[in-house]
Amino acid sequence: MTAVREATPEGRYGRTDDQRADRKLKIVGSVLGVALLGVVGWIGYGYVTGQGISAELIKFDIVSDARTEAHLEVRKGSETDGYCTVRALSKDGSEVGRKETRFAPGASRIDELVVMRTRARATAVELTGCTASDSPAP
Repeated sequence: MTAVREATPEGRYGRTDDQRADRKLKIVGSVLGVALLGVVGWIGYGYVTGQGISAELIKFDIVSDARTEAHLEVRKGSETDGYCTVRALSKDGSEVGRKETRFAPGASRIDELVVMRTRARATAVELTGCTASDSPAP
């Protein structure tokens, strides 16, 4: 009596079920990876283009009991206008001075010296933020 096979040898005629599942997982993973890269790129582009004005407080100097100076470096679009707010703080953390500095359209990088009068001696100066105007300046 001879042995009779009921099924074909494993992997001899086409792909196995495991190989089919692996291929589907690779396709799904590739599609999800491309979608994730697209979302990250879209968010990054929106963040970069949404930045109207950015500034950095380079240094400050407490000149006297009634005066401080702050050096700002401002980066903005050449057609953007807006303002930055700087405030002076006393030793106990209370605000003793505040000043808004406006920037008109023109240069895209501005170095600005902000001179501020204070009610009492300041011990620190901080940049609280910058805001771009919604409409261009006249």
